[in-house]
Amino acid sequence: MQMTNPVPSDVRTFLLSRPDHHVIAGGATAGFTDPAAAVAALRSGTICAVVGALPFDLRETSALMAPRTLRRLDGPWKQPLEDETPAATITTEIPRPAEHRRRVERVIASLADPASPLEKVVLARALQVRTESALSPWHLAARLGAGDGPGSVFVADLSAAGPRFTGHHLVGASPEVLIRKQGSTVSCHPLAGSAPRSSDPGVDAARARHLASSTKDLHEHRIVVDGLRAALAPLCSSLDVDDQPSVVGTPTMWHLGTPIRGEVSDTAVTALELALAVHPTAAVCGSPTPAARDLIVATEGSRGFYTGAVGWSDAQGDGQWMVSIRCTQLAADNRTATAWAGGGIVAQSRPDDELRETTAKFRTILAAFGIDHDAADQRNRARAQSA
Repeated sequence: MQMTNPVPSDVRTFLLSRPDHHVIAGGATAGFTDPAAAVAALRSGTICAVVGALPFDLRETSALMAPRTLRRLDGPWKQPLEDETPAATITTEIPRPAEHRRRVERVIASLADPASPLEKVVLARALQVRTESALSPWHLAARLGAGDGPGSVFVADLSAAGPRFTGHHLVGASPEVLIRKQGSTVSCHPLAGSAPRSSDPGVDAARARHLASSTKDLHEHRIVVDGLRAALAPLCSSLDVDDQPSVVGTPTMWHLGTPIRGEVSDTAVTALELALAVHPTAAVCGSPTPAARDLIVATEGSRGFYTGAVGWSDAQGDGQWMVSIRCTQLAADNRTATAWAGGGIVAQSRPDDELRETTAKFRTILAAFGIDHDAADQRNRARAQSA
């Protein structure tokens, strides 16, 4: 579709910053709510590239744009932190922690039912944040980059998804590559199975060792890897998958990760098409996908672009898409934001552990707002006990 008001090239509309390079786009000549239409435009040569975000549930509208400019530059994106970050507070928890725990209990019971087809379900909860004054999405991204150097910082203008998203931005620092294509080579690095980091080096190392041998987490991770292998195999002439995951660290979390690498059978296939073929993975949805997705939507409502994908693809098919986690949706007023955190539930999961995992995962995005979520969580617990 042609945009009613094409965006000038000097207006930044997209960023994906990786440790060794970054891609930044300016302006937009067209927008796509249907990713199939974006694929067709890429394949026909009507547009030179597409950038933006896919929702968790592909039955909802996407936010994809054909940019006026797309530049790939060496090194991570950096922006000086010249402005003070306005004070921010958590205004709402959706749901409250106790209700999230009850939801986890219900899912565990369902997973343990021999008649249930489900193997894994990923449940999430959200926090709404309000800042005292306007906060640019680019300043928020710079804060994320300063706090999570090895991560992948992104900004995606969501306006193409329709009037409800005009002026909204998805901002985050995802550690997980959904799909990358360069030439004929395709790769991804799924993360599933997690443990919070500790400031105590001994405790931190022990948590990493425990994660590496955890039967529950290894099972959860294997479901994700098997799903990706099954989705990519029909599209690839060869596919290499490590037998065992390794432990991958971020500033706030340990994860189990498995690199996957292959050669596509059709070199004309675009990175966007590959992203659509594998999304949503069991790392953010569950298994089997349709049943897990429907249970998530029935339990949580719409996730929008959280646990979707954010990335880019050019007309040659090259591109990269990250799983949109550790992120927030910043509203058009640049003061209201929603952040999410989730975790994979299997039959061996424990509700208290799952609640703690979401709390740990919130740290990345809330730190960029200047919020100490651990302290806020302790205050909330104290108020609940005294009530």
